[in-house]
Amino acid sequence: MRETADRTPAVSFTELNARRLGPFRRFFRKHPRAMDTVVIIVFVLFAFPGALLLIIDSDNWVGLPGVVLAAAALAFRRDRPLLVLAFVSVLDVPVSVLTEGGGSSGVATMFALYTVAATYPLRPTLVAAVVATVCSVSTLFLIPVSAFEGAPGVVWLLSGFIAMFMGIATGVGITVRRDREHESELREWAARNAELASAGERNRIAREMHDVVAHSLTVMVALSDGAAVVMKRDPDRATAVLGELSGTGRTALADMRRVLGVLRAEAANETLGPLPSSSSLAQLLDGFRAAGLPLRVTTSGPRLPDDPAFQLTVYRILQESLTNVLRYGKGVTLVDISIARTGDEVTLRVADDGRGAMGPTVSLGSGQGIAGMRERAAIYAGSVECGPRPSGGWIAEVHLTVPGADSGTGDQRGRENDDHRPQRAHQGSAR
Repeated sequence: MRETADRTPAVSFTELNARRLGPFRRFFRKHPRAMDTVVIIVFVLFAFPGALLLIIDSDNWVGLPGVVLAAAALAFRRDRPLLVLAFVSVLDVPVSVLTEGGGSSGVATMFALYTVAATYPLRPTLVAAVVATVCSVSTLFLIPVSAFEGAPGVVWLLSGFIAMFMGIATGVGITVRRDREHESELREWAARNAELASAGERNRIAREMHDVVAHSLTVMVALSDGAAVVMKRDPDRATAVLGELSGTGRTALADMRRVLGVLRAEAANETLGPLPSSSSLAQLLDGFRAAGLPLRVTTSGPRLPDDPAFQLTVYRILQESLTNVLRYGKGVTLVDISIARTGDEVTLRVADDGRGAMGPTVSLGSGQGIAGMRERAAIYAGSVECGPRPSGGWIAEVHLTVPGADSGTGDQRGRENDDHRPQRAHQGSAR
């Protein structure tokens, strides 16, 4: 699983599908009644000439009202598909019989059958198709035999054509319905994906805000308490501590501006500071030293990978762990920090020798620090184990899997300055 920020941005499926449909289909999709008008016009163009010829040749006016009634029924095909299909199918019987096959509403039956197939599931659609086809074919056998004199087999040929066209109308309707269902599923998927991406981004920003605010405020509280203690005894030292306090506040404001910048539309046009990385760890540790934490840092194995997201994860986990030590630890004389890489695994270990554990104490923060550490570690198939040490104090051990499992270059083996001094007595009580 990768960082939520690396998700493929959710796109508007509606816009994508609209481009695929083309201008004409987009227009009729937005204006369904316009499509109904086109259907009625097409039906009239097919049926009216036959009705007109009947009037001219044999003065038979039955076909004309049949065309008008069928056209009027098609205007409601979208609202009452089954009712319209039943009406035009039944209407076809008297019109065909009374005009001896010269007039028919069979084309209207095909349009109505298509609408039923595009609206209803497969089973009722097939039942409706069979009934409509049987009704239309049966009409041919009710027409007087004299209509087919000289070509007795034409009735069977016409029956075959009617069944074929009814089948085509049904098949097209079923295909259209399945396409619409598929589009609906894709639209729902796109909406869910957008919601998940939005929720993931909110969680990521909340994590960043928690880390920035919790760390900075904790350090600032410790520095202000320290300045108050040494103000009278060592004004120069108090001035230096206040300088650290001011610098920490400015850094916190810069970090918050960078995090909040992603929420602003104009952020893309602004130059924001880089994300914290492994190169920033020294500054992070110096800040905690200035706040009164006696740190001993050891590193081993190849250097950390250059992946900025991975380096940010290491930075934030160490920041949260040390913030918890500063906030909750009492009587801490040594904080052991170990950063070790073995093959494709990085292990972070922060252990202090303070009195008391974080578990039974009242949380001074949001209570989401360790949960945020676990979320960050999970991105790299890692784990976080926290708990009290048997000898006193608290330990946090984190295992991360290096992205891409590259072997790394260089070596980070070494030991930084050891701040463990027996005479140290200015450990802050806040953690």
